Amino acid sequence: MQVEVEEPLSILDEEGHPLNFGWARMPYFIYNPELIHISRRRLSESDRYIICSMTHILILEVFDDGYLGYIGAAILSLKDKKWTTQTYIVPFPMGSFEMPVSSEIGAVRMQQKHSLIDFISMKDGVRIIKTDIPQFGHHRRLRGELVLFSPEGAQSLFTLMPWRGEKNAFRYSQRSPWFITEGVMQFGTTDLIFTRGNAWGIFDWNRIARPRANMQYWAAACGISGGQQAGFSVGYGSVDSSQGTENAFFVNGRLHKLDQVTFHISPSNWLLPWRFTSNDNRLEMEFTPSQERVEHHQLGFYSIRRHQVCGLFSGKALLDDGAEFTFQNLAGFAERHKTRF
Repeated sequence: MQVEVEEPLSILDEEGHPLNFGWARMPYFIYNPELIHISRRRLSESDRYIICSMTHILILEVFDDGYLGYIGAAILSLKDKKWTTQTYIVPFPMGSFEMPVSSEIGAVRMQQKHSLIDFISMKDGVRIIKTDIPQFGHHRRLRGELVLFSPEGAQSLFTLMPWRGEKNAFRYSQRSPWFITEGVMQFGTTDLIFTRGNAWGIFDWNRIARPRANMQYWAAACGISGGQQAGFSVGYGSVDSSQGTENAFFVNGRLHKLDQVTFHISPSNWLLPWRFTSNDNRLEMEFTPSQERVEHHQLGFYSIRRHQVCGLFSGKALLDDGAEFTFQNLAGFAERHKTRF
């Protein structure tokens, strides 16, 4: 039975043990890292934005995983099926990135080798992204500013989940696949123009006290279908999601909760079509991958592996009022993320 949290609750007791597991539509979970008593090297903090249009997917990320810090940008041209990426690795950040304790307010500002990635969260729900990377793929510059707006009355999927057999481990996440995006990114001599109604943003926010090994599958997309804005967040992994899964469908920013979702993937070729089904029969969709990207970073006994594919999602979802919502060609991505130390 999934547990919906509908009032403010702390995710940690005074001894640093996680509690109040479940999910929420609003930021009711209270996260205070000063209560965490485990080693800083086991804390993982990440802010990531995925900007989608029918021509390009842009991914910007800041990730402090204790042993290894990751600052990255990636652009996929859906037409040309080409990736361009730039990654900066910072050994042993151990909290030096000063990631905000709230997903609703605060800023993440990272500068590495004359490059800048800046995430700003405003009180009115507006997000601002600034980027300036002089040497971004084949010595082209990536520079620009994007503004992300929330639909009126938008709800996010907040989840707090434990790990089986790890009493102090937890994952606290927010997923918001409904931002309206506008702005311009200059990529070399090309202007990537994102306009309202033609560009959308997905926000992925995580604060984790993790075990020694972790694996997670996650997929998300956003766009317009049938004149309405649609998006979703679905995933599963080694975390215990029995009290609140990270699965939901969104229409015009309103959340429709799903139970367990299964990814049906060809093990030999991730570029073959995928299928997604839910055990409550509320979601069926197909994913047509366009391009894949594989990352592996190693630092001594610590390793992180990530396999990502981008493309288009089509299918149908059963909403809370019983109506069936059909969607076509939502731009997004799916990934498998493995960490071990």
